[in-house]
Amino acid sequence: METTKRTFVKAILWNVLGLSMMSIVGLLMTGSISTGGTIALINTIIGLTVYIFYERLWSRILWGRVTV
Repeated sequence: METTKRTFVKAILWNVLGLSMMSIVGLLMTGSISTGGTIALINTIIGLTVYIFYERLWSRILWGRVTV
């Protein structure tokens, strides 16, 4: 089973990467750093929250795991 700390670290690192990519896409699509950054930030907050719950749920499901 994965620890809660590991889940949070993975989620934060993944979302930093996502925030960077979304900021670039937002800038390219809107031409505005402010608007693009706001879109990226909102997306990151929602994505981080959903990802953490998703990972914690899957950490409790034994299906597909191989025990050694």
